[in-house]
Amino acid sequence: MLQSSSPSDSSPLAQASNSFLHRDGQSEAYGSIRAFRDMLTHAPELPACHFGELSFSRGELAAAAGDAANKLLASGFKQGDVLAVWLPDSPAWLQLLFAAAAIGVIVVPVSTRYKVAEANYVIQQSRAKGLVVPARFLDYDYRAAADTLKSDNPALEYVLNVDIDAGFIRHGISKTGPVPAAPLQLPFITFSTSGTTGNPKLALHTQQGIAKHAQNVSRALDVRAGDVMLCALPLYGVLGFVQAVAAIAAGAACVLLPVFKGEDAARAIERHGVTHSFGSDGLFDRILDTTEYSLASWRRGGFTEFAGLGPTICQKAEQDLNLLFTGLYGMSECLAITATRYPHDDPRVRALGGGSPVSPEIRLRVIDVDTGLEVDDGQKGELQISGYNVMTGYLHNEAATASAFTSDGWFRTGDLVQRTVEGFIYLARLNDGLRLSGYLVDPSEIEQFLTRHEGVVAAQVVAVRRPGVGDVAVAFVRATDADLSEADLLAYCKAGIANYKVPKRIVFVDEFPEKPGPNGVKILKTKLREMAAVALSL
Repeated sequence: MLQSSSPSDSSPLAQASNSFLHRDGQSEAYGSIRAFRDMLTHAPELPACHFGELSFSRGELAAAAGDAANKLLASGFKQGDVLAVWLPDSPAWLQLLFAAAAIGVIVVPVSTRYKVAEANYVIQQSRAKGLVVPARFLDYDYRAAADTLKSDNPALEYVLNVDIDAGFIRHGISKTGPVPAAPLQLPFITFSTSGTTGNPKLALHTQQGIAKHAQNVSRALDVRAGDVMLCALPLYGVLGFVQAVAAIAAGAACVLLPVFKGEDAARAIERHGVTHSFGSDGLFDRILDTTEYSLASWRRGGFTEFAGLGPTICQKAEQDLNLLFTGLYGMSECLAITATRYPHDDPRVRALGGGSPVSPEIRLRVIDVDTGLEVDDGQKGELQISGYNVMTGYLHNEAATASAFTSDGWFRTGDLVQRTVEGFIYLARLNDGLRLSGYLVDPSEIEQFLTRHEGVVAAQVVAVRRPGVGDVAVAFVRATDADLSEADLLAYCKAGIANYKVPKRIVFVDEFPEKPGPNGVKILKTKLREMAAVALSL
């Protein structure tokens, strides 16, 4: 088991760690990466990934990636071609990633939750030349799906079936010598937007942006050579991907889980001495609920809040593990962990989404949605971002790209935030914000007030727009007290918050409508708004 704390000076781990570190503790790789694949040139003996009973070193991953790059070249791939990777997390996934980087091929990850119709949209939108699928995974016939996709897409010339249980792709690989490094500025990888209001878009990032962000994230999150990152979220999602490449950039190992189960994740933490993991509140809730395995090695964790469980997991992690979870911020278009909070931050804000950028090269501004002017500290508006981490655009979608940027080149996040001295506090999606009696109200403010009631475990607030009235707020709550009534909670709200913030209706539910996504389970606000409209009509 790897131990990341204070290795002896004579140990292999200490020697490898020293090759990564300057006197100030910064990674040597931070200043030496000339191409994305250079992440693997340091300390080749250190583990790169663990997968079930298999473990591979950084040197083995680099060699396997070189072989795969030669295989792609021999198969007719050239710089700028698109390779769709429809694989669960596995060593082969990382192998293909570094292989594609070496020759300038664009990687388009495809969610393993997709069925053939959804995958077909991604293949068509990306104009993929190649597709990689698992020979078998769970109960879905990926081979048959790949055959259908190939017959429906003339541009799809190449399909590779991979046995992920075997580790790296080895069969039929041609060795034709070293592959020259592709320029860092080349387009490299896409991440799908959520697609909750239509078909997903493919946000395209460069090798340079990914490599630089990996270095900055590993520095900001204190990932060191010899550490171990639990990659509980899939690599096809931007948060799962960013934490994995940040680990590799720092010389840490990735623990890959093709299927997430709380107990399996907890077992992996104990077995491999996991030091870091970043995910969603719902995911960590399931890990922290396990009791059979030691999680004591876990040193740093951060989360995005999708399920309203942030306070619960923060309290449990601190109480049981002395682990201070921190809030994160990011998205497909500007990469995950664009901003973060830190364990030493004020406890009142440490777990809130947002924070400060992980690099001074990432610039933020907050714009008033009515005036278009920058707001002062403490005020709310739309977050806009500029920097190396922002996508070059949506792949093969010029119209969507144009609308995503301001006239002076800043990316419009569509997120409502509150500006602070050090950065910002994430509040909601702009279209989830409430305009109540003329006031712009963050729904989480009402949600947090409701959850402070001893009989309420979680709350979600949405608005229904009524002609001549404007937004009307409706709250949905999960209660632990069966005797609690709507009248009780309305009286509680009227006594504790401004009248214009008091919901018109409070509806009790057993569960919120949810949708699984690459970064965790998200609550479907659109569905809640439909339910709210029904509640207001009764």
